[in-house]
Amino acid sequence: MDLIYLDNNATTRPAPEVVAAMMPILEEFYGNPSSVHRFGSRARQAVDEARNAAAQLIGCRDSELFFTSGGTESINTAVRGLLAGRHPRCQIVTSTVEHSATRELCARLAKEGATTVEIGVDGAGVLDLDGLRQAVGEQTALVSIMWANNETGAIFPVEEIAAICQKAGVPFHCDATQAVGKIPVDAAAMGLSALSFSAHKFHGPKGVGGLFVRRGVRCPGLIVGGPQERNRRGGTENVPGIVGMGAAAALAVNHLPDMAPVAQLRDHLERKILRRIPHTAVNAATALRVPNTTNIGFRSLEAEAILLLLSEQGVCASAGAACSSGSLDPSHVLKAMHVDEKFAHGSIRLSLSRYTTQAEIDQAVDILEPAIRRLRQVLPVASASGLPILPERK
Repeated sequence: MDLIYLDNNATTRPAPEVVAAMMPILEEFYGNPSSVHRFGSRARQAVDEARNAAAQLIGCRDSELFFTSGGTESINTAVRGLLAGRHPRCQIVTSTVEHSATRELCARLAKEGATTVEIGVDGAGVLDLDGLRQAVGEQTALVSIMWANNETGAIFPVEEIAAICQKAGVPFHCDATQAVGKIPVDAAAMGLSALSFSAHKFHGPKGVGGLFVRRGVRCPGLIVGGPQERNRRGGTENVPGIVGMGAAAALAVNHLPDMAPVAQLRDHLERKILRRIPHTAVNAATALRVPNTTNIGFRSLEAEAILLLLSEQGVCASAGAACSSGSLDPSHVLKAMHVDEKFAHGSIRLSLSRYTTQAEIDQAVDILEPAIRRLRQVLPVASASGLPILPERK
């Protein structure tokens, strides 16, 4: 059975060039980059070259970028570090549709004495900028808002958010995990204070990410125990992962023009689904979105049932919190957008990459259409009142 992989927002296939770049580090040049001998210096050179490639991808100086284990660590380091650097201010302004790495961190910090303000979005997932302007004030320690939503692909107006923060003298951290490698990102030009991203979202290896902190911004690191990463993250560097990230970054810079055809494939996928499968809606359809992502709701169904049927036939897709947690509640993102409950329960995310082909898209729709028809014949979905919403009869 051929695999049709449409879950690239969860992780991407490591590019062959990335794997090839990592193998010599694993097999031959395995020295510790902190060692003073030539063998260690070879590893240090590899780390420095990868840092330069990653810095070029996000638009910053090499000295402003340090490596982490991934997006979650980068977010934790940025938010906690910026908060500590702004004491006694303790208010964090974020949005209602953030990734759990930010949401759960803010909930933890609230228990530790911080206060949080969540800015809402409209039905298309577009951020309420007026609400942000009103929320940012003298007590605000930092703003932490994503660049692109991981579930819907909706892009936030990062440059306008940064301008609001600059006017108020408040640092702005941006979770760019779903943006880097898909759309142009220039952290310095945008006026960001900090930016988080992760290699495995743009065809790099898992277990490595990056955090940009603009020069002059106070943001102490979380992990102590060594001078690595300019004293921001103690511990021996993950050299193979870092080298892989550098290779993926260089590829991403060159392949950014290839994302336009990916957007065309995404649109082709949406048109076919909407044309062939009734009672279907694209969530955040009118928002500016990253080119590879669509979130589609199928009325009166459960996302988990859809995903299981697709998986049985070799199609990899995902959903939000409803599937990942085993809960019958729709994802917090779709709730914040006030998506009709009948569609929110049955919403799945299909995310493409530059490796996705039209043949795969067409085959996926050919599998999806009878799967939805079958489910609508046998599976009602529970409404908020607890009463079943029965499948519609034709």
